[in-house]
Amino acid sequence: MTAAPRPEPTARERRRWARYLVDERAEASVYRHLAERRAGEDREILLALAEAEGRHERHWLALLDGEPPRLPRASSRTLVLGWMARRFGSIFVLALAQNAEDRSPYDDDPWATPAMRADEKIHREVVRGLAARGRRRLSGTFRAAVFGANDGLVSNLALVMGIGATGVGAGFVLFSGIAGLLAGALSMGAGEFVSVRSQRELLEATEPNNYADEVLPDLDLDANELALVYRTRGMSDEEATAQARRVVEAARAADRTAPYRRPAEAAPDHEVVGNALAAAASSFLFFASGALIPVLPWIFGLSGLTAVLLALGLVGISLMSTGAMVGLLSGGPPLRRALRQLAIGFGAAAITYLLGLLFGVAGAG
Repeated sequence: MTAAPRPEPTARERRRWARYLVDERAEASVYRHLAERRAGEDREILLALAEAEGRHERHWLALLDGEPPRLPRASSRTLVLGWMARRFGSIFVLALAQNAEDRSPYDDDPWATPAMRADEKIHREVVRGLAARGRRRLSGTFRAAVFGANDGLVSNLALVMGIGATGVGAGFVLFSGIAGLLAGALSMGAGEFVSVRSQRELLEATEPNNYADEVLPDLDLDANELALVYRTRGMSDEEATAQARRVVEAARAADRTAPYRRPAEAAPDHEVVGNALAAAASSFLFFASGALIPVLPWIFGLSGLTAVLLALGLVGISLMSTGAMVGLLSGGPPLRRALRQLAIGFGAAAITYLLGLLFGVAGAG
């Protein structure tokens, strides 16, 4: 039984195919530009993604019976991705590409093949995997930087709002803001150093070492307590015994004139944790830069309602920017993250402002 022929495509459908065509070309270009900035496996994966987009492009060209005389512009999202890929080629582009692949237009389009719909879903997982590599490399210092900046913005805005609401002079508000900047930055830097350093030391203490390698050739092959070591690392009894026999046999076959050393079993991945000094420096500098923004109006001699409104505006823009950045890097919706950061920051400032008003009224009474 043959399938029923498809109806003749409408002009609207042909316009949609043309839009798909230019978007596929633009997305393939994004992946090629990203591949130019990478090497090894990442480059091969990105080029393979570009080739897959090329297959989709050829599908729409076939339906259109060749290159249309006029083509629409690519979507604004794809154009932004292309611009960023040509100039940056960074983790931000991959994060944006991940969001783009999450919204496939082919799911409900009867003219797209099942293979194309499957490709788009797989592409999202591939891009997410590539972005995850960059996120792991950034996780230590980036976390300290973003959270440091946000803490500085929120805590110093709340401080100057609360102090200002009591009715004190502009000079005292400025002094309080600078003191809060220095105290908070030093505290954040020291705390981040201790946190990251402690985490690295904890990981180092749990890593396998070569403490007992010199006595391995003397172990009994049948009553082999080395198997207990492998069982503590999650192997089953049978797997641990077999691994222990292999290690002891290799130790006995080695040159007995030199101490035997087992090959490294797994290299520790400290990139996930980050460098303690780098994290501390990032935390200090970004907290300070964030905490500076709320006091800028008073630094430039403003006071009263004008200074308050300007501080709120500057901090609001900064909070939304950092929130959107976190959203992009985490693969989440940037606008939602931006609004969440704004609500948290302004909520904290509102609470301290109300407390300042209460203390100011009580002091006046």
